[in-house]
Amino acid sequence: MSKKVFVGMSGGVDSSVTAALLVREGYDVTGVYMKNWSQDLPGFTCPWQDDYQDAKRVAVQLGIDFEMYDFEKEYRTRVVDYMVAGYQAGITPNPDIMCNQEVKFKLFLEAAIDDGADLIATGHYARSQAGQLLTGVDANKDQSYFLYRVTSEALAHSLMPIGDFEKPRVRELAAEFKLATAAKKDSQGICFVGKVGIKDFLLAELGPQPLGAIVDQNGVTIGEHDGALFYTIGQRHGLDVGGGLPYYVVGKDMAKNEVYVTTDLQDGRLWRDSLTLSALHWINDAPADGQQLQVRSRYRAPLVNCVVSVADDTVTLALSEEVRAITPGQSAVLYDGDRVVGGGIVI
Repeated sequence: MSKKVFVGMSGGVDSSVTAALLVREGYDVTGVYMKNWSQDLPGFTCPWQDDYQDAKRVAVQLGIDFEMYDFEKEYRTRVVDYMVAGYQAGITPNPDIMCNQEVKFKLFLEAAIDDGADLIATGHYARSQAGQLLTGVDANKDQSYFLYRVTSEALAHSLMPIGDFEKPRVRELAAEFKLATAAKKDSQGICFVGKVGIKDFLLAELGPQPLGAIVDQNGVTIGEHDGALFYTIGQRHGLDVGGGLPYYVVGKDMAKNEVYVTTDLQDGRLWRDSLTLSALHWINDAPADGQQLQVRSRYRAPLVNCVVSVADDTVTLALSEEVRAITPGQSAVLYDGDRVVGGGIVI
């Protein structure tokens, strides 16, 4: 008897090909659209209904059952509220990582198992093998960074078939399967607001923020910001401070409502040769004190060699080279070759 797999189908090409591959491999496949966000924002219409219909259309093509799971309430509390609170505290959280931890590989997995599934599957460019998380074959699309907070138990019940392919091949497969989503463009933006920028989203959630000073490396006020929470370390654009050399954000003080900038790309506040992580999560075993690993400090950042120093509830990483624009609130993810060890939140 074939194993029953519930596939998270977002209406995009990656999850559509995931479902088609599993049907071809002989699994008993059910497609599931996760309704996480449906709210329209000023000037933007949430595309969830179009995405739902695209996913359903592919399910009909493949001859598989199709359902919708409504996680909107939980998504608001576990992902959106988490993100907004982080920005209010002056850090830069990553909602996509929290979405994977709390929704796709927790709520979805639990609901699918309750409904009779043996496994779940997602359209991630990563590989799940025997409860371990490995990088995707396509280094340009690898999404393992976003998955480092998933548990080994969840991974043991998860399939990620397109992790074995490069993106152009996934597009070719979509055409070969004649899927309705074969020519659909990849979605952009954070996972729940589509094309809405983070600043627009925060303005819709929190309203206008108090204005404050932009202060340069000499302690001189050179302009006015429209809300310190909108700015992140290393940011260059959107400062609206005129002429001459470009300015880069190097810090902010939420209590004083000030944003600090520099024109000096060698400014010590822009570079770090070590970083400390809290809110740790290890997929399998925690690293040993003194172990040499590789770290990715943001999505698409190059891997940097590091030595791990373990404390009770934090780890400090001594980096083999200085890294620019390390941002509190973001995640740093540790790798041992192509295996994801885990990681934590930069403090």
